[in-house]
Formats: sequence, C-alpha cells, structure tokens
Amino acid sequence: MSPREPELPSAVSYMQDQYTAPSSRTSRASQLAVELATEEKRLIDEQRKLQAENDDLKSTTPVGTIDWYVKWLATFLSVSGIFLMSAGLVMQGQIAYVVSAIGWIFVGVQWSDRAIMIGSSISATAVAMDLVRALTS
Repeated sequence: MSPREPELPSAVSYMQDQYTAPSSRTSRASQLAVELATEEKRLIDEQRKLQAENDDLKSTTPVGTIDWYVKWLATFLSVSGIFLMSAGLVMQGQIAYVVSAIGWIFVGVQWSDRAIMIGSSISATAVAMDLVRALTS
C-alpha cells in the first residue's frame, strides 16, 4: 500500500477485496471501470426490485370495458344513495342503492367474483324489501 492510503482492518471491507488493494497489473482507470460496472449492476438490480414493487401496486381490474363503466356508475349510485337516505330522501336513496347493487352483481358476474355477487345480492335484497314495505304501506 502507498503511504497516502490508510490501512483498513481486515475484518472491515467496504468493497470487494479485489478492489481495495491496488494491483501492479491494473491501472486506476481499470479499477474505476470495474467499480463503475459493479455499481451499474447494483443500480439495475435495484431498479428491477422497484419495478416489481410498482407492478404489484398496479390495478389488476380492466380499464375502459363495460364492466369498468358499470363498476364506477354503481359506486357513484351507492354513495349517492347513502347520502340521499341520510338527507331524508329515503325512497330515492333506496332506489339508487338497489340499482347500484344490481350493477355490482353484474360486475361480480363479469369478474367471476362470488364475494361481490353475494354481498351485493344480500344488500340489494335487504334494501329492496324495505323499499317494497314502504311502498305498500
């Protein structure tokens, strides 16, 4: 080692051993090229990991299809129905909610998702029963 470079303890290694001790056969430019290639590989690996994490976060539902439009319309109607019922417009809110539940049943059928179909069917039935009772009284 040259007198300008501090001696590192053998238990501590910040880089691979082949890069820490200058060799008489390799130039400093060659060592830097190797270090650069190593860093480039590390950055590429890190980018792949981040891309995989990003892919995991992307929506898996279809976009722009009929079920996508029905899904968002049904969501809007269900939220509107709940607000209408809370505002005292119970019948209008129940109608909006039943129509939204029917939309969600359609979406559940399109996606082959039984949980959506069952949950929407039960809530639509409960609200529809209350609506029919109110209309017949």
